[in-house]
Amino acid sequence: MEARLRPTTRGPAAPHTVILTGAGLSAESGLGTFRDAQGLWSRYNLDDVATPEGFARDPALVHAFYNARRAQCLTAQPNPAHLALARLESAWGDRLLIVTQNVDDLHERAGSLRVLHMHGRLNEAFCNQCGDHWPAPVEMAASDRCPTCRAQATRPAVVWFGETPLHLDQIASAISGCQHFVAIGTSGQVYPAAAFVQEAAAAGATTLELNLDRSDITPYFDDVRRGPASTLVPSWVDEVLGGSPAHGDSP
Repeated sequence: MEARLRPTTRGPAAPHTVILTGAGLSAESGLGTFRDAQGLWSRYNLDDVATPEGFARDPALVHAFYNARRAQCLTAQPNPAHLALARLESAWGDRLLIVTQNVDDLHERAGSLRVLHMHGRLNEAFCNQCGDHWPAPVEMAASDRCPTCRAQATRPAVVWFGETPLHLDQIASAISGCQHFVAIGTSGQVYPAAAFVQEAAAAGATTLELNLDRSDITPYFDDVRRGPASTLVPSWVDEVLGGSPAHGDSP
């Protein structure tokens, strides 16, 4: 029986503000999304490199794909949006929780500590046999052995299509108790994250979308702002830290 990916971080249960970040946030750091016409994803079939079935068919291909992503991530740097969110966390502490759909570590490299990676982490490896996690080397291969059980069952610690995202109980608790919900750079096409805005609104939170383009969930937000994340996010952070009423009461 295959082991399941397990959460490796914990976050506060009921922060004042929950921020969901998607691929659009890291795109400005040079990390393309799987919808980019000329990006890394465009050269692969998602069924081959982002599903458990694809990994079972051709683990070498999957490892080659994620080795390329890992190398790309290592050269990327946090952009002004990541840095602004870290600044907000520094000011608000555990009143802020970031939930990210991204598997890169740019939030952490920018200085954020309270981050839940619901789709796993590119810089971690995982054993399908025993469930152990460890820091991923830059290059992984199908012949790699788990350092714990020695099985040749290692894989990137990312959540593939058809697998259950991580931290869902913590995320649900945070969303049900927050006062504000903000989505940044997400397409609104991948569930369960696409439903978070409706869950937050149902719980009484105000909702804000910061995005380059209209998303599939734009109609569910109270307030929508358009533009690059590297411009919108620092501006919004300045706004809320300055006590502006534009996003409701400040903590």
